[in-house]
Amino acid sequence: MRVLILGDIISKPGRRALKEALPALKERSGARLVIGNVENAAGLFGITEKVIEVIRAAGVDVMTSGNHVWDKREGFPLLEMRDDLLRPANYPDGAPGRGFLVRNVSGIDICIINIQGRTFMTPIDCPFRRVSRILADIPSSVRMVIIDFHAEATSEKLAMGFFLDGRVSALVGTHTHVQTADERILPDGTAYITDVGMVGPRNSIIGAKKEQVIDRFLYGIPQRLQVESGTALLNAVLVDIDEETGRARSIERISEEVEEG
Repeated sequence: MRVLILGDIISKPGRRALKEALPALKERSGARLVIGNVENAAGLFGITEKVIEVIRAAGVDVMTSGNHVWDKREGFPLLEMRDDLLRPANYPDGAPGRGFLVRNVSGIDICIINIQGRTFMTPIDCPFRRVSRILADIPSSVRMVIIDFHAEATSEKLAMGFFLDGRVSALVGTHTHVQTADERILPDGTAYITDVGMVGPRNSIIGAKKEQVIDRFLYGIPQRLQVESGTALLNAVLVDIDEETGRARSIERISEEVEEG
């Protein structure tokens, strides 16, 4: 079972890159399931129905998110309505949406879980304890588990990787938008990478216009960030999972440029 996991999809450039490059990448890689993080998919922050439909039509099967999924209130009903969209599972009870789902792919039940870190981020429920409860409660028919850990700190992501090693098929980090070069199979068979990266503008600062971000550092004055344009970068990982054991056999880092137009 090959699963393609995309980095954070950034606004219009990211959606364009998906439309132009994802179908060929999916066919070339043999991926039977595509997962992508959509928390920055609409104008850098949040989601809308139109944007989600575009991403789904481009070939993304399951959409995860993170702290910015709350930035557009029009996205809240989507978290309740859609069966292919997740928010981090460790938000307190009563928050809209759900944090995991089970999808049958080619006769195999796969659980996808979305969790969020707490270091340098909003202090929500403990992700370690929450994911443990989910793993204890998922149906016995589930043979593979894939986790999007949306977190800031490398140490927290690594800690989660080793905490879940052997209990999940893959744990991939999102949120920082910069692809890390530490993909590996952990000792007990879990595929791991600290951050998948992004699907968004190549010559940007994590998706935003360079000048605006530099001015923030120079002058300390808040300003509304705008998405950069131009060549897009498609970051992803391809994870090959043993269908019998649920352990990862390999994880391959992918980085492609998609020219504008």
